[in-house]
Amino acid sequence: MTTRNIKRLLDAFYQAKRVRELMPTLPKGVTPAFIHYLDTIAALQQQGVRVKVSDISDALHIPRPGVTRTVKDMVDGGYLEKAASEEDGRVTYLTITEKGRMLSQVFDSEFFAQLAPLLADVSDEDAATTIRTIEKVYQVMSERRIHVEQ
Repeated sequence: MTTRNIKRLLDAFYQAKRVRELMPTLPKGVTPAFIHYLDTIAALQQQGVRVKVSDISDALHIPRPGVTRTVKDMVDGGYLEKAASEEDGRVTYLTITEKGRMLSQVFDSEFFAQLAPLLADVSDEDAATTIRTIEKVYQVMSERRIHVEQ
């Protein structure tokens, strides 16, 4: 990749961050991460997984301490419940509460459903390519910190 395209790609990542900021206003105390975690937990549960913090961390490639903090906030807000494993009390499982399901449903049925037809000219293939590219660049940059001497 040329230097020019690397710069354009990094500019596009900045713009992508700004797109996230254009999401609808969330209820007080709710962050965009809540929606992302609810989606992830629901997807894991559909696969038959009894979800733990480590499962969210692994699925989203986010360090466990950050996931733990967000999960605590979600439990405090009533969007998730924790339950200790009957087999091993050190293991804690997470479940989505009714309040969490309602929050997720509002975003699925209102925001994302309204956004889908507006993005109809972006193919699933283009979206998949963009996702793969972002994941590759993230992996490279997170594994290989480049230091510039001043």
